[in-house]
Amino acid sequence: MEKLQVKVDIGSSGIAAGAGKVHTHLQDIIKQDQLPIDLQQTSGIGICYKEPLVEVKDADGTYLYGDMTPELIEDVLNSHLKLNVPLEKYVVHTASFDTPHNGFLNDQIRIALRHCGVIDPERIEEYEVHEGYKAIKSLLKNKVESPQVIQTIIDSGLRGRGGGGFPTGLKWKFAFNSKSDEKYIICNADEGDPGAFMDRSLLEGDPHAVLEGMIIGAYAMEATGGVIYCRAEYPLAIKRLSKAIQQAHEKGYLGKNSFGIEGFDFDIYVKEGAGAFVCGEETALIASIEGKRGMPRKRPPFPAVSGLWEKPSNINNVETLANIPWIINNGPEKYAAYGTEKSKGTKVFALAGKINRGGLVEVPMGISIEDVVYKLGGGIPDNKKLKAVQLGGPSGGCIPAHLLDTKVDYESVTATGAIMGSGGLVVMDETTCMVDVAKFFLDFTRKESCGKCTFCRIGTKRMLEILTRISEGDGKPEDIDKLLDLGEEVKKNSLCGLGQTAPNPVLTTIRYFRDEYEAHINDKKCPAAVCKQLLHYEIDPEKCTGCTVCARACPTDAILGERKGVHVIDQEKCIQCGECYSKCNFDAVLVS
Repeated sequence: MEKLQVKVDIGSSGIAAGAGKVHTHLQDIIKQDQLPIDLQQTSGIGICYKEPLVEVKDADGTYLYGDMTPELIEDVLNSHLKLNVPLEKYVVHTASFDTPHNGFLNDQIRIALRHCGVIDPERIEEYEVHEGYKAIKSLLKNKVESPQVIQTIIDSGLRGRGGGGFPTGLKWKFAFNSKSDEKYIICNADEGDPGAFMDRSLLEGDPHAVLEGMIIGAYAMEATGGVIYCRAEYPLAIKRLSKAIQQAHEKGYLGKNSFGIEGFDFDIYVKEGAGAFVCGEETALIASIEGKRGMPRKRPPFPAVSGLWEKPSNINNVETLANIPWIINNGPEKYAAYGTEKSKGTKVFALAGKINRGGLVEVPMGISIEDVVYKLGGGIPDNKKLKAVQLGGPSGGCIPAHLLDTKVDYESVTATGAIMGSGGLVVMDETTCMVDVAKFFLDFTRKESCGKCTFCRIGTKRMLEILTRISEGDGKPEDIDKLLDLGEEVKKNSLCGLGQTAPNPVLTTIRYFRDEYEAHINDKKCPAAVCKQLLHYEIDPEKCTGCTVCARACPTDAILGERKGVHVIDQEKCIQCGECYSKCNFDAVLVS
């Protein structure tokens, strides 16, 4: 019986789906039955919609199985191990035969995600087998000078993947030009956008790539210390980062005389953030590392001149740093060959919302949003129509269906009123109310505002009050113009990026879905039937069977009628909770 290599994808999303139970069950049956199986772990391949995932590798190829359970994995092993017959109905990706899911991986260009789902993230040896630490060793061996390293990154065209899109090499150059006995490179892993999980997956699946990117950055700008600012809500990422740092120490890659180079003393430590969204802004992040309240400050001076502990500092996000070793190993020209003239390389997106294939994808810049949603994401569930795509998180905007041909690059996305952001892409279908979406994201940014700026603190609150009034049927025609005026003032007068972008979801939904706002205000109707106070429930006498299920579900006893007789709703008692609509099995409850 030939030995199989079996890997279980154990990341946070996989564990939530039951991957831990599958892994434990595999350990038990391998030990109990003395099976010839080499059981390993990996993390973060990105096919979240089919987790738990188990990869089986035999002499003929590699088969990725999805939706695994402890019971199903036994069937897979029995067939694959004993009969040498893969169970095709559970296979989501393989090179041996085509599956409907192959395109999810085959249509990607994986640079930042190159090791995710491939290596065991807790073993530095596996990272090194896949060219890990080759880039920094090459730079040190060949004594490549700092300006040349920086120029390589400039030539690659890599721009910050955290949302700002500032040229990475130029940022490094500013820090290099600031002379000081102490300098710091900081990794911003304070990922807080609802629906975003790119950085978490990278840290869980390939922590050493981020460390190597930081070490290269430190070498290039002559930094003496490194900090990874990671939110405490990412315990698995922190655990694997800490283990990776320990392993790098044991190898001599971190600490005094790193890599055996006299005078190259560089170390990294992890700072856990408390989950404040505003700490994603670089000056607020620096304040938090220093033990102060995370609040932005005016710039200049910029961090490259006066940052952490008032020393020159450079801040890059997780995805940006994960690209660095690949660029050094493969050359800036190869990286710049992907993407557009002004937006080079690839971008990682977290697909979430009303989409068939939710997960993590990495695509070349310049691809259309339509291709991301339909080609990789598999389109919208239940054949519903796509209404909009929220790009850029709470700071982003809603791009309507008629602009799906928009190219994924910084300039094209900004022209729509949205922003690239860190890469959260939330898909919305015809059942989504755009007023409700704007209210949701504005409520998030209002709560996350540090309160330092009057416009951000009070402006977002007043905008939310107007949106709430509109969604409850108390809106006035002049409210739309008030939202537009307030939004522009908040954008123009806020100190940091949180306030400057907080109105984007409101402004873009008014720009593209003004008719929905007008329906809420003028007709007192929610076209998507989402805003409860604007809904009207009735029972269709032709379809009502008198089963009484709706009456028993109603919390206010608003539904009247005898068993097997037609029921009616007392509109004065109805609180528009929707229980009758959700419980009816005969489509007899109508909502308008």
